[in-house]
Amino acid sequence: MRVPLLVANWKMHKGIQDAVAYTRELVALAPTFRGAEVVIAPAFTALSAVAAAARATTIGVAAQNVATDPDGAFTGEVSAAMIKETGAASVIIGHSERRRLFGETDAIVNRKVRAAMAVGLRPIVCVGETLDQREAGQTFAVIDRQVTESLDGFTADQVAGFVVAYEPVWAIGTGRNATTAEAGAVHMHVRGRLRQGFGATASETCRVIYGGSVRADNIHTLAALPDVDGALVGGASLDVATFANIVRRLKTQ
Repeated sequence: MRVPLLVANWKMHKGIQDAVAYTRELVALAPTFRGAEVVIAPAFTALSAVAAAARATTIGVAAQNVATDPDGAFTGEVSAAMIKETGAASVIIGHSERRRLFGETDAIVNRKVRAAMAVGLRPIVCVGETLDQREAGQTFAVIDRQVTESLDGFTADQVAGFVVAYEPVWAIGTGRNATTAEAGAVHMHVRGRLRQGFGATASETCRVIYGGSVRADNIHTLAALPDVDGALVGGASLDVATFANIVRRLKTQ
């Protein structure tokens, strides 16, 4: 049985003081979360402080990005080892905004996953199609390419511990949302692609979560789908009460 996972991606919001206050509030609410795994992903500057506030609690911490290299002359980059040192245990890799705004390719995503794995960080690997790709009937081909190339070279045992986040790019920050049928079809396809590439055990163990205008009023319907194991939540995660309500409604009505 895959444990449901909710990841709060704050993006470029919340300084250290606000991030710590939010974390403490979320920790206090954690006993109401009914067994779901909950992870928050603050900005790099708040990682250490948030990890300290969440230490010895059920709330996990992730970074939003990671460098491809372990060290070197890469001004402005943050290595996997540096992230690990803050106390974070996971890292979001290949988010659509990183792909669209910063030119990250599947090959770069693959290198970042390797960097994360080298220090024991759990990768949360994002895949998803644009509106043009969906309207052109390319959704499954895009997903196949992204999953295959992003996870190339990893073993079945490694992939079993990964998280794959399906983000229909056209639904992120737009207020639009994939229908239940659309989300379910892509998640089932991702599961099938993982089975084809890494075997039944890895495909049934790897969690596949949904990201794209997730809210309290749609999370239950999405999470009720057999291949949806939770959500990567953006804007709706910025308010602690709103995010906590999403977590509570994950598997309950």
